[in-house]
Amino acid sequence: MKQRPFLVLWTLAVAAASTAFVLHLAFRGRTVELGYKLGKARAEQARLREVKRVLSLEAASYRTPQRVEMVARSLLGMSAPPAQRVIALRGPTPAPDGDKPSGEVVDVAAMASSKPSASAPPAKALPPVDGGQP
Repeated sequence: MKQRPFLVLWTLAVAAASTAFVLHLAFRGRTVELGYKLGKARAEQARLREVKRVLSLEAASYRTPQRVEMVARSLLGMSAPPAQRVIALRGPTPAPDGDKPSGEVVDVAAMASSKPSASAPPAKALPPVDGGQP
């Protein structure tokens, strides 16, 4: 009879150790899995930071006057306007006889609402920035 409590305690100890070992393996496997996911997420984060850096440099290049002029000339087919089509937005306009400024201010809103000339080419759509590739 003395051996029976020892056998029960021994069985409980082995079962507890086995359960602890299985739980340790499960937690260790989960830790490794999360480590791989974290590594992939960090690699994706680094890739996205590089893409952001490249896109911000590209956006900065689109803000330069030279780039705007190049896009206007090549993609949109625009050219410099003739001198008679240039309108000063501020300051006096020249008098009809060309001697002195008349002092009147150009009404840009009225000019914008008037019909465009027939010689102006229709605007073309710009291609996507990334060339349409993901």
